[in-house]
Amino acid sequence: MGFGETFKALSDPVRREILMLLKGGRLSAGEIGAHFQLTGATMSYHLNMLKKAELVAEEREKNFIYYQLRASVLEEIMLWMSDLMGEEKTHEEA
Repeated sequence: MGFGETFKALSDPVRREILMLLKGGRLSAGEIGAHFQLTGATMSYHLNMLKKAELVAEEREKNFIYYQLRASVLEEIMLWMSDLMGEEKTHEEA
């Protein structure tokens, strides 16, 4: 996973909304899709982009696919941004 893929995935408002939905717990693809007026193929594309960026994990149970938020990648980004902001403050104070 690279930050480029992560930021690309986060750049789309639909994908950000999917992440917000998953913040409440795991959901099936159908449950996620019910919140949007998108085709199945388009929803699948968005979910695949989130999986590729490792922002969501997929779990298959019988005939359903469930998705859940992977907070570890978001935590890594937050740490990087926090470090970046800390470096910026250091340069401003100098």
